[in-house]
Amino acid sequence: MKYSEEAKKIVELVGGEGNIISLVHCATRLRFELKDNGKADKDALNKLKYVLQVVISGGQYQVVIGPAVNDYYNAILSVANIGGKASGEESPEGKKGNLADQVMKVISGAFSPLIPVLAGAGMVKALLTVIQEFGLMPSDAPTYLILSAAGNAVFYFLPIFLGITLAKQFGGNAYVGGAIGAALLEPNFTGLLEAEGSIDFLGINVIPIDYASTIFPIFIAVIIYSLLEKLLKKIVKKELQLFLNPMVSLMLMVPFTVLVFGSFGTVLGNKVSEAVVWLFGFNRIIAGVILGAAYPFLTMLGLHWGFTLVTIQNLEMYGGDMLEGVCVCAVFAEIGIAAGAYLKGKKHSRIREVAGPTILTGLFAGVTEPILYAIIMNYKRLLPVVAIASGIGGAINGALHVTCDAFVFHNIFSLAMRTYSPFIPYLLGISAALAAGMAMTYFWGITAEYKEDFEPEPQYLPEQTEPSAEALASPAKTGPATETAASPASPFSIQIMAPMAGEAIPLELVEDEVFASGVAGQGLAIRPTEGLVTSPCNGEVAMVFPSKHAFGLSADGGAELLIHVGLNTVMLDGEGFEVLAKPGDRVKTGQPLLRFDPTFLQEKGCSLTSPVLVTNADEFSRIEIIASGQVNAGEPVYRAIK
Repeated sequence: MKYSEEAKKIVELVGGEGNIISLVHCATRLRFELKDNGKADKDALNKLKYVLQVVISGGQYQVVIGPAVNDYYNAILSVANIGGKASGEESPEGKKGNLADQVMKVISGAFSPLIPVLAGAGMVKALLTVIQEFGLMPSDAPTYLILSAAGNAVFYFLPIFLGITLAKQFGGNAYVGGAIGAALLEPNFTGLLEAEGSIDFLGINVIPIDYASTIFPIFIAVIIYSLLEKLLKKIVKKELQLFLNPMVSLMLMVPFTVLVFGSFGTVLGNKVSEAVVWLFGFNRIIAGVILGAAYPFLTMLGLHWGFTLVTIQNLEMYGGDMLEGVCVCAVFAEIGIAAGAYLKGKKHSRIREVAGPTILTGLFAGVTEPILYAIIMNYKRLLPVVAIASGIGGAINGALHVTCDAFVFHNIFSLAMRTYSPFIPYLLGISAALAAGMAMTYFWGITAEYKEDFEPEPQYLPEQTEPSAEALASPAKTGPATETAASPASPFSIQIMAPMAGEAIPLELVEDEVFASGVAGQGLAIRPTEGLVTSPCNGEVAMVFPSKHAFGLSADGGAELLIHVGLNTVMLDGEGFEVLAKPGDRVKTGQPLLRFDPTFLQEKGCSLTSPVLVTNADEFSRIEIIASGQVNAGEPVYRAIK
């Protein structure tokens, strides 16, 4: 059989048949799940002339073959006994990477959609702090209260927003997830906070707590709800699922959350507070290091409120509180991290758009949640950075007996009012925390892994600086294209149209190193705004992948094209896609090829970024990009020039 010898070599170099748990393929690569990645010989695989590249990503060992990947896949199945995708044995790293990577992916996926509103609301709070500090408006004025609602809403109702984003990630109903979060803030429940005497649910004691701004309870609740939802879909008849699944989920998950996490959060918060007080009695430097390093994470979990009673008591009894005297360093460490991220980013980069407002929010309002959620929790190296920087400042303030002498937000106004003593040691501690956070973020915390966030988006690929005049005059700009046009300047060129509406981006910005490197082909990618894929040229459908996510086309004129809808969409096994053309069909420019559900793809954690490539680019002298930014389906995006 053709490719059988090559297939045997690939199997041998990935560790042998016994090291393979499962194998699937997408448009360009073989995706192995291996028991032990260490048994595979990446260098030897890369030296094979029929292997373009080896990538280890998302718990998969990916061998990039190119357009012939389906032939190699069938050849491997014929020479090796592989259990297939449903094979029961898991790799030690899991299908989606190790535990730390999965946790970071969940956290990032939960907060990434909320970054703009967190940053915007934080700026509103900073503005209101300035207004109040300078006496421009009383805090009980209707205008102030309305603006305050605008700034506070996303933080107060954070459990609702997280319920929605988390449920989407785990395959539950997003609005049921949001409703679980909303129940924790509903007036009938929050009214129990003021109730006297014991409170019970069906005879079980309940400890009502304030869930506003907390994240730990809703994270666990929605994960468990998503598992419950999957179970209900299996055992409840389809005609009853519309109302019965949400009904059962709400009736079980809301009491479960209140009974388990109310007690757990209160007890844990009290224990943390008691432990910190004991630490200060044992050794102030150790207490400063531990509390400073832990405080950002306690804030993320909402457990920092456990210190409030101790702080108020210390202020009443002693006139100063050592807990907040140390915790203030965490605030300035986080501001330093935001500043380091801002400096690391280039002009017009995404990170500057996020970091700039959060720096001001932290400085003027003392509100650092936007920094925690939008920056630190999205870049895994920044988690140890915030702990170390906060710990350094905490050690200094702890050793020098710094106290906070009023119950204030830790911002530049409380600094100006000298609400901390002794003041010079206080300045030393917060300055050390800020400088450490900034330096470690700039020099170590941000890596090349996040290049897309920290580099400005170029308008065109390197070989193209401006759209050509003929592109601007193209008939496709004024009406639908019906022919594959040739460039007047080069009679041996093939013009390729956008197969979907969306934002055209350079390949180097694609969140996949194989496509970004150009090894799978040359062209660009589109971030679609709708779910219809049309033919980018006149030609023939050469291949439709079994997972329906990708098309191969043979354009009139000799260009071999690949349209790959989304990234990692092969793992959906055809769900969310409807094929409208079959192999061998003659197609014209603009003819529908495929429909897909963008919302479903995103809910499954797939990126919508869709490469549109010339896979035989080496047969052309160059690929000339003639589009960037927003494009409509049928508009010219590049030319393959002989």
